[in-house]
Amino acid sequence: MNELPVLVIGGGPVGLAAAAHLHHRGIRSVVLEAGDSVGSSILEWGHVRLFSPWRYNVDRVAAQLLEGWDAPDPEELPTGRDLVDRYLRPLARRLDVRVGARVTAISRANMDKVRTRDRAAAPFVVRIGDEDMLARAVIDASGTWRTPNPLGASGLPVLGEARFASRIFYGIPNVHHADGTTLVVGAGHSAANSILALAAMRASVVWMTRSDDAKRVLGGGAADGLPARSKLGTDLRSLIDKKAVKWISGFAIRELRDDNGKLVVIGMQRGVERAVRGIDTIIAATGQRPDLSITRELRLAIDPWLECSEKLGPLIDPNEHSCGTVRPHGAIELAHPEPGFYTIGSKSYGRAPTFLLATGYEQARSVAAMIAGDREAAMRVELDLPETGVCNVGEAGCCA
Repeated sequence: MNELPVLVIGGGPVGLAAAAHLHHRGIRSVVLEAGDSVGSSILEWGHVRLFSPWRYNVDRVAAQLLEGWDAPDPEELPTGRDLVDRYLRPLARRLDVRVGARVTAISRANMDKVRTRDRAAAPFVVRIGDEDMLARAVIDASGTWRTPNPLGASGLPVLGEARFASRIFYGIPNVHHADGTTLVVGAGHSAANSILALAAMRASVVWMTRSDDAKRVLGGGAADGLPARSKLGTDLRSLIDKKAVKWISGFAIRELRDDNGKLVVIGMQRGVERAVRGIDTIIAATGQRPDLSITRELRLAIDPWLECSEKLGPLIDPNEHSCGTVRPHGAIELAHPEPGFYTIGSKSYGRAPTFLLATGYEQARSVAAMIAGDREAAMRVELDLPETGVCNVGEAGCCA
């Protein structure tokens, strides 16, 4: 088993950080990236400037591996493309990374999930197209970007969502021009980025949220440890106050219809059915969810509502708190009943929001230590996150 590599699924920042930590400990790893470049999902929002500076976006051990690297200013705010071009691509050249390697299934060699005897002694088998690779351990850092949540508040696509798919854009599309009226749905920072970009072009924008409370995106003001994140909320609030953006809150979309070429958005607003007319395009900034299909033959303990690991769920449940200051966690909370399998990065959060790269780097450090047999290091806490200034349970709540 120890002669086999650790397979890391996903060539984003957290996946490459895991490979760097394994390399630092003398453990061979192979990174499997489905896209044609490392950071392929990030390149889809490469136009967006991060609200966290470089010092929070570069893993410490990865930086050591990049000795002689022309490191950026730690206080500079990179774009997504900067992150890929200036950090991920140079890092990938120091590691064993295979692009165009889409993982379709993971299991144990010669046994399905029903069999228990000698399970931990069997290597993992990871299927990539028509090829199987064996591994001593598997780290799934494949993210959630390519599995966006639908528009429906029920968790299902709304009626008409598939029919009008050509007029709906998910995530943070690169908007160069906007004809007519754009509806932005969502109450997070992705929605704020799209709204501000549209407003800069003097486009007609309607912002719709399911909740009446948008404090997570409007921000904690001076209490926010990241000034650029605070500015997103301040700028958005200013647009609402100036009526440059129409905000419709407490609205749960149920159906989309056509009315002479315009979209009609039908739903419930505080118990009353309402229709919003005159919409040309929709940006669905409604978050993402994990794709669990590749792990069907593994024994996983999944939180039933967040779809993250069972032990991590109570720490990040947005019903309990909305801040970005998650209680410390590592390999213990990220593990599953399947020995040697870990989910890290944004996928580790399942459907919960507010994931920061610094959190993923700490996860990578802890999991690599555990795979190396260094339990003491795996149990250590080395995470330092900036406060958001926003929490929905009060001063003595989960952020303490």
